[in-house]
Amino acid sequence: MLHSHVTASDKRAAFRAGLSSGTIQRFPGAFTPLSTRLIQEKGFEGVYISGAVMANELGLPDIGLTTLSEVAQRGGQIARTTDLPTLIDGDTGFGEPMNVARTVQMLEDAGLSGVHFEDQVNPKRCGHLDGKDVVDEQTAVKRIRAAVQARRDPDFLIMARTDIRGVDGLQASLDRAKALVDAGADAIFAEAMADLTEFEAMRAAVDVPILANMTEFGKSDLFTVQQLQDVGVNMVIFPVSLLRIAMGAIERGLDALAAEGSLQSQVPTMQTRARLYELVDYSAYAAFDEGVFTFDLSTNR
Repeated sequence: MLHSHVTASDKRAAFRAGLSSGTIQRFPGAFTPLSTRLIQEKGFEGVYISGAVMANELGLPDIGLTTLSEVAQRGGQIARTTDLPTLIDGDTGFGEPMNVARTVQMLEDAGLSGVHFEDQVNPKRCGHLDGKDVVDEQTAVKRIRAAVQARRDPDFLIMARTDIRGVDGLQASLDRAKALVDAGADAIFAEAMADLTEFEAMRAAVDVPILANMTEFGKSDLFTVQQLQDVGVNMVIFPVSLLRIAMGAIERGLDALAAEGSLQSQVPTMQTRARLYELVDYSAYAAFDEGVFTFDLSTNR
């Protein structure tokens, strides 16, 4: 009922344990707090919170327009609804190294389990789009050092994302990843790897966990979880997938309503009222306060 009873500290410890377990950690992207309930129920290891999704929910493109307060608030809303670890997209840290430091502490306070910061130039771009630029190595390193120095909970995970693969090639990505690990990064998010051999090369280059981004319509093929585990990837995210699925269903439903004047044809595809109430744990609220739950759910499916 209400929020998760698992503490932020315990979730962070679980995140680190999962990354070192030898089993790839699957983190679907939550586009609402409620969607975390399904992610948890279906047996996934964690929840990813995409910067693109947070921007898109506000009707904005993913070009660095969201603010730290918006991201921390939404991240906290999502984190507190699940018992699972949560990794959030910190973009470029919302400013200079001191801003990166504040971002870490705001996200710690919000209950997140970890954050990744990227080495793009502002205004940033989606990592799978052309035309992006990256900062020099010294600037990228300063961001990660600031993040590491700022954290108060040693289990809060600082992940470094590098987008340099799409700008200067694979070797530049390997070199940048090594420098970021030397700066204190707990894990590496190497964006837009071209194939499995590139993930293998990244695995060989660094001795920290590595993440694969399996976003649809991107630069990478959609490798299976098993394929990624076989080449040494420790964690895989599906950042925008649930939002795309949901928005596709919404658009089809609106088309049906416009064409038919009713949503009767769409009812079989909808989540039932009973299933929704199960996800929000309506019965627990009834047990807490009998005045809340005063109807027979079996008649409202």
